[in-house]
Amino acid sequence: MSDTPYFERHVFFCMNKREDGRNSCGDHGAEQAQKHCKRRIKDLNMNGAGKIRINQAGCMDRCEEGPLLVVYPEGTWYTYVDNSDIDDIIDTHLVGGKVVDRLKI
Repeated sequence: MSDTPYFERHVFFCMNKREDGRNSCGDHGAEQAQKHCKRRIKDLNMNGAGKIRINQAGCMDRCEEGPLLVVYPEGTWYTYVDNSDIDDIIDTHLVGGKVVDRLKI
């Protein structure tokens, strides 16, 4: 078995929706943001084996800080407001390899 990871990076978007009324990522545009990110990564031809995978995730236990996503293998957590923030994460971190400090949790 190879030591090379199947994906270079894995991005997980919290999609959690809490039923008790507490703040949750799913109530703050997480689904739309994840779809936007996935579409952009495909448009940039950065998806697939050896590249980047954009995933949905259940609760990551940080909804109060969200909406949020996490980039692995770095383990960098981000919050975002809109697609321009997602684009900044894509362009700066996923393409450029540098952390977006203004969005980092």
